[in-house]
Amino acid sequence: MKDSAHHRRQLTTWLAAIVLSACQVAPPGSARQTDPAPPSPLAFDDAVLAAANDLLKKAGTSASINQGQTLVIDPLVDGVTGTRSIATRSMEQKIVDLVRRDHTRFAVAEFSTASLARQPLVLVGTFTPINQAAGQPVGERDAFRICLALADLKTGKVIAKGVARARPTGVDLAPLPFDADSPAWTRDPASEGYIKTCQGSKAGDPINPVYAERILAAALINDATRAYNARRYQESLELYHSALRTPGGDQLRAHNGVYLANWKLKRHDEATRAYARIVDYGLANRQLSVKFLFRPGSTQFWPDPQISGPYPIWLNQIAQRSAQSKACLEIVGHTSHSGPEPLNERLSLLRAQTIKDRLELAAPQLARRSIANGAGSRENLVGTGADDASDVLDRRVEFKVIGC
Repeated sequence: MKDSAHHRRQLTTWLAAIVLSACQVAPPGSARQTDPAPPSPLAFDDAVLAAANDLLKKAGTSASINQGQTLVIDPLVDGVTGTRSIATRSMEQKIVDLVRRDHTRFAVAEFSTASLARQPLVLVGTFTPINQAAGQPVGERDAFRICLALADLKTGKVIAKGVARARPTGVDLAPLPFDADSPAWTRDPASEGYIKTCQGSKAGDPINPVYAERILAAALINDATRAYNARRYQESLELYHSALRTPGGDQLRAHNGVYLANWKLKRHDEATRAYARIVDYGLANRQLSVKFLFRPGSTQFWPDPQISGPYPIWLNQIAQRSAQSKACLEIVGHTSHSGPEPLNERLSLLRAQTIKDRLELAAPQLARRSIANGAGSRENLVGTGADDASDVLDRRVEFKVIGC
């Protein structure tokens, strides 16, 4: 990046001030605030516009908002997994178009380190598959919940929110290239902080402190991910490394990015070392989910070498890093909810046992320090039952650090 060291120190100073303010004045239980029940689900486009118009009209009445106020969008994410999709990218474009057409009090700028220096308004948002009756991401997901929040970096406060629900018709949940290719997932504190800024706040609340302190790194990661999605792998690699060197940049998506960019550049030794750091990150957080793709109804890996080719590297690094850390593991298989649940539970257990057996071949000492279990579809993250790239995390293999 072209920013000077002095420029970054300035950003870090005022971001730290926001964090301190948030920590000092956060009301008890603010992370548990819930929104009023929204109306019945709308068509996808209508729901996006309804939530965005509600948000921007509320913000536009504030006396502290000047004409030409800079507004940036920190890319919207799935409200459970923190991943991005065709749908979330489409939402962002619809909001940008709406602002430029009907809310000209705001000036939309790109989410970048340069725009953050102006202490803009930051729009965050989640798009979550939910069970319409329950209003939560449980059971069968037959609707989508849209949550938008506008945060003012000058005051460190959330100033407005907008919510709506959307029908599933016409919603494309296919992941963007980086999210589709990422080999591992965990509940990263940075992603959790972003989600809580939207879902766990109300107007007037402080910005989530974890989100605030890591927003500069998030801008660098966004630049890197944009380059990766455009197949500019060398550029993305440099930006991911830059993010990791930034305070708050030690995030799983940055480690995933270093691995992916090196793999695309055919630097397999560097990719192997990067995957080891992914495993270390997961072990430190006591949980890592890996996206092994199996044949339907089978414990055999998908035969396409473009997909399963790196699996031996993954398994070897998981085995070696777990053995070196002396971790004890519960290896849990998961399935989507399509098919009878008793069969899903059996299949998920068999897949977990298959992974356990492979790890023991690489590190025999894990035989006494690991167990295999199957969760079936009880812990689906996406829950749509699409059985495609959009819900691959529902068919993950999870490595949990447990007491020995």
